[in-house]
Amino acid sequence: MPLDRKPAPNDLRAFWMPFTANRQFKSAPRMLVASKDMHYTTADDRQVLDGTAGLWCCNAGHCRPRITEAVQAQVGELDYAPAFQMGHPLAFELANRLVDIAPEGMEHVFYTNSGSEAVDTALKIALAYHRARGDSARTRLIGRERGYHGVGFGGISVGGIVNNRRHFGTLLAGVDHMPHTHLPENVFTKGQPEHGLHLADELERIVALHGAETIAAVIVEPMAGSTGVLMPPKGYLQRLRDITRKHGILLIFDEVITGFGRLGSPFAAQHFGVVPDMICCAKGLTNGVIPMGAVLASAQIHDAFMQGPEHIIELFHGYTYSGNPISCAAAIATLDTYAEEGLLTRAAELETYWQEAIHGLRDHPHVIDIRNMGLIGAVELSPIEGHPGKRGFDTFVKAFEAGILIRVTGDIIAMSPPLIISEAQIDELIDTLGQVLKTAA
Repeated sequence: MPLDRKPAPNDLRAFWMPFTANRQFKSAPRMLVASKDMHYTTADDRQVLDGTAGLWCCNAGHCRPRITEAVQAQVGELDYAPAFQMGHPLAFELANRLVDIAPEGMEHVFYTNSGSEAVDTALKIALAYHRARGDSARTRLIGRERGYHGVGFGGISVGGIVNNRRHFGTLLAGVDHMPHTHLPENVFTKGQPEHGLHLADELERIVALHGAETIAAVIVEPMAGSTGVLMPPKGYLQRLRDITRKHGILLIFDEVITGFGRLGSPFAAQHFGVVPDMICCAKGLTNGVIPMGAVLASAQIHDAFMQGPEHIIELFHGYTYSGNPISCAAAIATLDTYAEEGLLTRAAELETYWQEAIHGLRDHPHVIDIRNMGLIGAVELSPIEGHPGKRGFDTFVKAFEAGILIRVTGDIIAMSPPLIISEAQIDELIDTLGQVLKTAA
């Protein structure tokens, strides 16, 4: 194929697309064929401004030279190495680099291939941790309504998005859910909402119902992303930390979206000043270039397993591609890029500009709420009566046609642009969305 020829697939039937309205897409495909920095190039040679960092993952923008070159070099040097009873230097280097930027107390890294796998891994570690300490009655897991924790059976069990759960049977037993934090009195909040701290006390009700001695872990997104960008009320996360610590329950932060600079700190745990027992991460770990995830764990959790004869496997869990050399090379180069360009804190520098821009859409047609934090924001639209989600989907399609990529969850527009975005590009993104909203039915 000549280098200048753009791929133009003529048969779309074989690919069963994930989280996609397949029939609609295949009747009017939206094809991306190239990317660079803040833009995608479409099959018809249009430039589309990326307002979602791909899928919450390309925090440093697209096709960044350092990351590209690192992957190319690694493919030719060490393509694969087994992680079971064997190692390679990059896996250890990356783990140390992650510990360096992680909240104090996070001292160990377990590699996975995605955020979904990171969540299931953290849940398994939590269960096994209590068992290793002789506290095997702690088997119950607590999630939250509207929570998104990937698509593994563990993740959808503790998750609280109805459509992600309803088709897949009874899921894991022994799971309960706290209420979500999206309250009507917090409409059009800038940053953390004032109301909702009391919702953390629902965990005490669940503890009283089941008994603290039966509960292994609580898992929450510090800021819930995929459900429509829901901010934690002031003091909420600290209250969860206090309650879990009082009852000997592990606290897991799912930072697959908030990790690596999205809120202006390396991790949301640092942004909110609350340190959990484990952090799940992925997406921005490799800038979306190669699939990779990780669980960051405290020394207390790790050391509980390091007992017994030294030749015995301490944790019977892992993946063929845990710590894959190419993924590690991509992640190290990504961390280098973040450090060289100050990207892990850049969202804090742009937050006020971003906030004022996105809240400028308040008076546009059908807008019923706007919320933001760091470099993430949501614009919630009133649904069309009898057709929930249609107004949001139509806005997504029209926005793509107008040259911007946004994401929708039902009738909620979510935006999380690459951390390299300029103020002028923020203006372009929001102004274009504003024009689309003005024409919405």
